[in-house]
Amino acid sequence: MMTTTLPVMMPAMAEIFLAAAGMALLMYGVFTQRDGQSEGTAWGTIVAMLVAAGLVIIYGGPVAGEPAFYGQFATGHFTQFAKVLILVGAAVAVWMSVRYMRAESSNRFEFPVLVLFATIGMLVMVSANDLIALYMGIELQSLSLYVIASIRRDSLRATEAGLKYFVLGAVSSGMLLYACSLIYGFSGTTQFAGLATVLTGEATPLGLIVGLVFLISGLAFKISAVPFHMWTPDVYEGAPTPVTALFAVAPKIAAVCLILRTMMGPFGGLIADWQQVITLISIASMVLGAIAAIQQTNLKRLMAYSSIGHMGFALVGVAAGNQAGAQAVLIYMAIYLFMNVGTFAVILSMRKEGRYVENIADLAGLNKSHPLMALAMLIFMFSMAGIPPLAGFFSKWYVFFAAIEAGLFGLAVIGVLASVVGAFYYIRIIKVMYFDEAEAPLDSKISREMRIIMGFTAVVSLLFFILPAPVVDQAAAAAQTLFTN
Repeated sequence: MMTTTLPVMMPAMAEIFLAAAGMALLMYGVFTQRDGQSEGTAWGTIVAMLVAAGLVIIYGGPVAGEPAFYGQFATGHFTQFAKVLILVGAAVAVWMSVRYMRAESSNRFEFPVLVLFATIGMLVMVSANDLIALYMGIELQSLSLYVIASIRRDSLRATEAGLKYFVLGAVSSGMLLYACSLIYGFSGTTQFAGLATVLTGEATPLGLIVGLVFLISGLAFKISAVPFHMWTPDVYEGAPTPVTALFAVAPKIAAVCLILRTMMGPFGGLIADWQQVITLISIASMVLGAIAAIQQTNLKRLMAYSSIGHMGFALVGVAAGNQAGAQAVLIYMAIYLFMNVGTFAVILSMRKEGRYVENIADLAGLNKSHPLMALAMLIFMFSMAGIPPLAGFFSKWYVFFAAIEAGLFGLAVIGVLASVVGAFYYIRIIKVMYFDEAEAPLDSKISREMRIIMGFTAVVSLLFFILPAPVVDQAAAAAQTLFTN
C-alpha cells in the first residue's frame, strides 16, 4: 500500500505535514498551556512553516504526469514560488505576534494554530486545479481568519472587525459558489484542464460569462479590491496589529496568485471577456487607494488603503494577460511582502509609556529618538511610493511594462498617475518623522526580533536593484509554467 500511495501524496507533502503539525500543536496547547502562555505553540508553528517551506522546495516543484489527486492538485514552479512567499509571510507574522500578545494579555495558544490552518488553506488555494478544490482552500483560509480577526474577545473593535469580515466574507463565499455552479452548468466540468479545453472563446454561453464575473467578484473580495474593499479599513484597524500584518501579506499573496492561475489557465481563452473586468477593478483600486488614504490619521487604516492600491497595481499585471504580466505580478508580490512586513514591524515597535500606539502623529520626532527605525520607515515609505532605485519602483515598473506590452496604455498611464498621487501620504509620514516635534517620544526599547525584521527588510528594499536576479529569474520560471501547461 505504501509504495502506491506515498508517491501520490508527495506533491501535497507540505500541506499534509502542516495539517499533522496543526493537530499536534492543538493537543499540545490544550494539555500543557492552560496558563495563557502561547509561546510554545507559536514557536512550534514557526518551525512547522519553515519545514513546510523546505518540503515545498523539495517536493512541490515540477513533477511528471498529471496533477495529483485525480487532477485536483497542481504543482510546478508557479505554485512553488507562491507557497514559499506565503509560508515566509505567515511565519514572520506569527514571530511578530509573540511579544505583542504577551504584552496585551492576549496570549492564547489557539492563535498560532489558527494561523497555521489558515496557511494550509492558502497553500491549497494556490495548488487548486479544480473549482471544488479552489473553494475548499478559500473556505479553510477564511474560517480561520474570521476567528483570528476577533481573537481579542474583550475588545469591542476586534469583535466588530471579526463580525464585519465574517458577514462580508459569507457574501463573497455565496458569490463564489454561485459562480462555480454557473460555470459547471454551462461547461460540464469543474476541472481547470477541462475548462481550458471547453472555453476557447468561440460561441461562449452568456451564462458562463456571468459565472466568470461572479468568480472574479468573489476572488476580488479576498484581495480587498474595489468595490469589494469595504471590510478592509475597519478590520485592519480593529484587529490586533500582528493579525493585521498577517492579513496584509499572506492571504493577499495567495489570492492574487489564485487569480493569476485561474485567469491565465482555465479561462485564458476568454481573455477578451475578463480583461475588461480586471482592468476596471484595477483602476478603481488604484484610484481609491491613492485618494482615500490621504485623510487617514491611523497608520493601520492608512496601510489598509495602501493595500487596496497595491492590489490594484498587481492586477495591472493580471490584466496584461501575458507571460510578462504573470512574471510582473509574482515580482510585485515578493517585493510587497518585504515592504509590508517591515512597515508592520515599525508599527509594532511604536509604544509610549508601555502602551502600543498606532497614529501617524505618534511618529513625530522619530528620527531623533530612534534614527535607525526612522531610516527603515523612510525606506519602506519611499519603496511603497515607487521612488527609484528602491524595490517598490521595480515592482511597479515591471507591471506597467507588461501592460504596455499588452497594449493597455491607458491602464499604465492611470497607474502612474495613481502612484504619483499616492506618494503624498507616504511622504507625509516621512515629514512627520523628520520635521515634526514630538510631545512625548516613543519608548526607547525595541525588541530584538523587530530590529532583525526591520533591518533585513529595509536592506532588501534598498539594495534590491543590486541583485534582482534571484527573484526575477524564479518569477520568470514560475510564470512560464502558466503558459506551457
